[in-house]
Amino acid sequence: MVLSTSSNFPTPDDAFRAIVEAHRGLSEEQSADFDAALVLILANHIGDIEVLREAITLAKRRMIDVSQQQQQQQQ
Repeated sequence: MVLSTSSNFPTPDDAFRAIVEAHRGLSEEQSADFDAALVLILANHIGDIEVLREAITLAKRRMIDVSQQQQQQQQ
């Protein structure tokens, strides 16, 4: 299986909205716990360790890129 980075949802905004709505009313800690549970459930559903590793690498790279962009904007 290859990691898909394009939307597989017919209506991506609905998927985004569902995730945002799931966080409504949660504390910051509860929200982080919810995200962790959701990630583990979806990772299990995928069931492919190589895809999981690729997704982890991509997520880390995106976080680094965002951090670097924020630092550049502050300069």
